[in-house]
Amino acid sequence: MEVPELLWVLAAMALGGSWATTVPDDHLPPLHRVSETGAIFVHELEQELFLEAFLAGQEDEDGDAAAPITFRAHLQDHPDLPRWLRFIQRHPNQPGYLYGCPTATEVGTHTIEVQAYNRHTYETLTQLLLITIIPAPDGEPPYQAEFLVGNRNVEELLAEPTQELFLQATGGIWDQDDLHIINVTSALDRGGRVPLPIEGRKEGVYVKVGSHGTFSPCLVAASSPRSRFLCHLGQQPLASCYDTFTPPFTIRWCNLTLLQVWPSPPTQGPTWGAGVLEEDGDFQPPTQLPPQDLLPGFLVTLLVPLLVAALLCLLLGHLMCCRREGVQKRDLETSDIQLFHHATIHGDSRELRDMAGSRDVPRPLSTLPMFNIRTGQRINPLPPPPRWGPGPPPPTVTRGGGQSQGSSCVWGHFPGDNIFFFSGGAVIKWLWRLWEGWGGSGSAGARREQSGSSRDEERERQRGLQPAPPTHHPQRPPPGT
Repeated sequence: MEVPELLWVLAAMALGGSWATTVPDDHLPPLHRVSETGAIFVHELEQELFLEAFLAGQEDEDGDAAAPITFRAHLQDHPDLPRWLRFIQRHPNQPGYLYGCPTATEVGTHTIEVQAYNRHTYETLTQLLLITIIPAPDGEPPYQAEFLVGNRNVEELLAEPTQELFLQATGGIWDQDDLHIINVTSALDRGGRVPLPIEGRKEGVYVKVGSHGTFSPCLVAASSPRSRFLCHLGQQPLASCYDTFTPPFTIRWCNLTLLQVWPSPPTQGPTWGAGVLEEDGDFQPPTQLPPQDLLPGFLVTLLVPLLVAALLCLLLGHLMCCRREGVQKRDLETSDIQLFHHATIHGDSRELRDMAGSRDVPRPLSTLPMFNIRTGQRINPLPPPPRWGPGPPPPTVTRGGGQSQGSSCVWGHFPGDNIFFFSGGAVIKWLWRLWEGWGGSGSAGARREQSGSSRDEERERQRGLQPAPPTHHPQRPPPGT
């Protein structure tokens, strides 16, 4: 053992001896372990050691099994373990393991506090584990190969006999004398899936093996691009040697990784002083501040925002006031038909608002009834045409009753109702008589009109729908006189 390594061990033993003189009742004597960088560190927490220290409850109620113990581990005065160290305990009846691979940055002594909890008697015990990390004499191995073992759990490969068996199987395909296990990692820590609770299903373990010798041709062929392509197709990679891992270990060759780690030069750390100030080296804070002119800063802070706000106001006023085209210019550039449509829309809207505000305006024609509600006879919604001069009202008759087909009366009057109706045939007949009166037919047209009117009045008197006219009434002069 070299001198630096011996010094680390002696220092750890000295710390342990001084602590062992004052061990409380619920504490076990501390343990001391030494590990090198670049190599796997494994510490097994044996249940028998803690069962002997418990006062009672060494066996369960049946008396045929040991009491279950649950372990917890953390860095002293810290809630968790160091980043290089892991802890696992699969079941309270199984031992626990502290394992990991320290690096060059972890050189030193790490104090791990282990707590054991008896599940039957509820007792607890505490033990300190002092782990001294020393640099490896030959440094970190430059050639490293990582295998994925699919039929094992991580605690199975932490046992020393299993590690020796794995190194023997690795020596069959990588013939080197200095093979050693660098690290063991669970596949769950690499993002693997939790296996189904079926017998024979394991979570898988990544095992990294290192050496100072080069890789064998078998490992190089298994990690070649051709082998990666076959793995991508779902086939087995190329192998130029016999698989010496089977049957104890099932290696997934598609997950084989070869690494070449070259040693890096050590970095020069900071130089720490004695921590004591020199003579007359006390810090002297300044007692006076140099005068400062704050006026430029104040003007910049105040005037710049005001200037920006004034420019924005000018720009906004120009856009709102000076850029308007005006009503006259807009009307001159607008077509007449568009202006007419616009004025029509405004006029109609104003008329509708006036009609909505005052209900005394005449009802639209579309809302007037076209028939008498009581008698069911049709009526004309239009008002009668204006009369020409003084004279009796035009003769009125009712439709039907001896009239020729298509010759409807000019005016119709229903008894008891001030409602008149108007038909298309009566309009034609009335216009024809008007044309005869104005067209120069003279007395013949007047006599025909008078005789037709008298016949119509006689029919109305016979039907009882119109009272008899007075005996003497002024006659309307014939048209054209």
